[in-house]
Amino acid sequence: MEETKNKNSQIARILAVLALVGAVLIVIVAISGATGGDDDGSAKKANPAKQQAQGKPKTKKKKYEVDEGDTLTTISNKTGISVERLEKLNPDLDPQALQVGQELKLR
Repeated sequence: MEETKNKNSQIARILAVLALVGAVLIVIVAISGATGGDDDGSAKKANPAKQQAQGKPKTKKKKYEVDEGDTLTTISNKTGISVERLEKLNPDLDPQALQVGQELKLR
C-alpha cells in the first residue's frame, strides 16, 4: 500500500510540473500575441527607421522648411531621410536650436 502511495505521489508531482510548464507557455503565447511578438510583416509598416535605411526618401524636394515643434527625428520621419543624412547635408545645423521657417537641405 505504501508503494502505491509513493507511485501516485510521483505521478502527481510530474503532472504538477507539466501543468506549470503548460500554464507558463500559455501566458507567453498570450503576451506575445497581445504585443505583436509574431513577425507577420507588420513590423516593416510600423518601423519607418528601417524603411529609411533600406529604401528611397519619401520626398523628391531639395529643401525642407522647419515647422513649429519639428525635431530632426520628426523631419526624418516626414521626409524619409535619416537623421544622420540630414546632419551631413546641413553641417552647421544645431539640432537643439531649430527655428520655424529655417530651411534644411535634403539633397
